[in-house]
Amino acid sequence: MDKIRTAIVGPGNIGSDLMYKILDRGQKVSLEAMVGIYPVEQSEGLQAAQANGVDVGTDGIASVRAIADDVDLVFEATSAKIHESHAPTYDELGLFAVDMTPAAIGPFVAPTVNIDALSEDVMNVNMITCGGQATIPIVNAIDQVSSVHYAEIIATISSDSAGPGTRQNIDEFTQTTAAGLEEVGGADNAKAIIVLNPAEPPILNRCTIYTQVADGTDLDAVRESVSRMAETIQSYVPGYKLTLEPMVKHDLGVELEESEVITTMVEVEGEGQHLPEYAGNLDIMTSAALGTAERLATNWTERAEGVVR
Repeated sequence: MDKIRTAIVGPGNIGSDLMYKILDRGQKVSLEAMVGIYPVEQSEGLQAAQANGVDVGTDGIASVRAIADDVDLVFEATSAKIHESHAPTYDELGLFAVDMTPAAIGPFVAPTVNIDALSEDVMNVNMITCGGQATIPIVNAIDQVSSVHYAEIIATISSDSAGPGTRQNIDEFTQTTAAGLEEVGGADNAKAIIVLNPAEPPILNRCTIYTQVADGTDLDAVRESVSRMAETIQSYVPGYKLTLEPMVKHDLGVELEESEVITTMVEVEGEGQHLPEYAGNLDIMTSAALGTAERLATNWTERAEGVVR
């Protein structure tokens, strides 16, 4: 397999940004089609796809059926409800689905953490949330050094980068992110908070990560693990950076018995291909989706060649 052949279902802002990322830096991923439900003249995303030489479909899931033999993987950039209705068809057609909605039909995936551990029969993965993609790998990096008893993250995004879907799904964001911090990050218990900041000019996406670990944890080892993880994330999210390396903070108003709290901060600046640079919360989702597909391409090739790690 030279490249994974993909289609994007949903030509809105997320789908369009993903399209530009694939066209700009997709190494093992090719984009065969962009699929929507409106005529091309009514869809800026489909118009942009055509302008960039990408085939388009306007009949939703029927368009996916028509190109199924020419595609290996679909990126779902629609909504949870729509993905729930599409997923059985993707399964029937033998198409791998990278779900960027809150549907969470398949397992949660953060590409730097658990993509290589997926079972061969998994054909649908969920990209969790923007806050999850920014913080779960850091919690996992800390958990690799010292078991994380509790993780709490605060994701701050610009109000201008929070569309109607984000605003209507605050509860889903907090619940899904917390679940991802536990299931993928490794925390025993977790909590997630999102803050919409109306500042002008718009602020960049910033996340604060608190992790409760055993008292006396080797902070240098934690910092080294987190630094390696951040560098790996930067390989597919160029605007991702640590703004505060892990430090021990005790004055959080929590009773700590033989444990301590490590505080870490990260920032995500978007690449600006389609979305504004301050919308790092959206950029990290499209970057993580592409990073997932790139890693899948490597794994599928190695599997076909009988490579054993």
